[in-house]
Amino acid sequence: MRLAGRMTPFFIPIFLLGLSSLVNAANFTQVFEWNNEKNYNTTKASLEAEIFNPRRIMPFFMAAYGPRLFFSMFRVLSTPVTLVSLHTSSASSASPKFTPFPSLNIHGQGDCDKLGEASGLQVDSVGRLWVLDQGSFRCSSKIWTIDLKNNDQTKLTHRFSFQNLIHDFVLDETPNGTFAYITEMGAQHIVVFSLERNESWIVDTPGKSLLTIALSPKVEPRKLYLSEYESSRLYSISIAALRNGSRTANPELIGNWTAEPYRMLMDNQGTLYAAFWGKNYISSWNSSQPFAEHRFYEVAGLNTDYPFSFNLDQSGAFWMAVFDDKSNILTVLLE
Repeated sequence: MRLAGRMTPFFIPIFLLGLSSLVNAANFTQVFEWNNEKNYNTTKASLEAEIFNPRRIMPFFMAAYGPRLFFSMFRVLSTPVTLVSLHTSSASSASPKFTPFPSLNIHGQGDCDKLGEASGLQVDSVGRLWVLDQGSFRCSSKIWTIDLKNNDQTKLTHRFSFQNLIHDFVLDETPNGTFAYITEMGAQHIVVFSLERNESWIVDTPGKSLLTIALSPKVEPRKLYLSEYESSRLYSISIAALRNGSRTANPELIGNWTAEPYRMLMDNQGTLYAAFWGKNYISSWNSSQPFAEHRFYEVAGLNTDYPFSFNLDQSGAFWMAVFDDKSNILTVLLE
């Protein structure tokens, strides 16, 4: 697993951009700003068993739903919880605090019945936040679902047969059920999970070690887009066979990015976005056209291993977080 060489996030702007304005990224406006310290909305006494340094709080994946943002945090020794929320109604407050989500007592590294290390995040069409939990060396990886419309009721939805190194996922909601397609860091396969059957299985991708994943819009036939681990190559797979239980898939090469992606996302118009290890820009590609990479957003002087995180909310608006080591500011922006 490639680890961030600099684990202290010093500048983290978080943006919201309407997708109709993506050509003009200058339409970002500030929503939040943290100066010097990021902190949790809980007492230090409740975290006394943890090594706690609020300057080392570093978001990795994010999701947005209604008036709330959700972040998974890198697990380092000073990180007491790895899933937090932030209410957008507090946008006028200086340095608002992250709230352990859904509650502090659901978190527990090493306790296999608790949330150990949150990774990828997605919200489905009925308002459930899906959370990948990497687990630990003694606890299996898991999927949690949290009902955001029903008092954040939390369910440990599925335990996998493996541990650690799950990275990201997408949700495929069909008339016949909901599927999650999951990547493990550097594995030559995809993990498929069926919610209705509560079953998961491996789909081999021979010779292709995968990392990032994105899903085409809700127009059949749908495709998965996948990047290769420690490679700039971009592939696609038809998901029809995956839904039917196929155990092998042969990704088709689409093209090559300019760098190695660690996060991808496709919007409802079929534009694919990618953020890259250690690069100061996000690129895009209109999938209705032959592969051609375009610069979507760039931050001059940015020097961070995981510079960007982004996701869509239920209206299709684009949220983005930016990380920089050089200053000690965390900012949230909104179009």
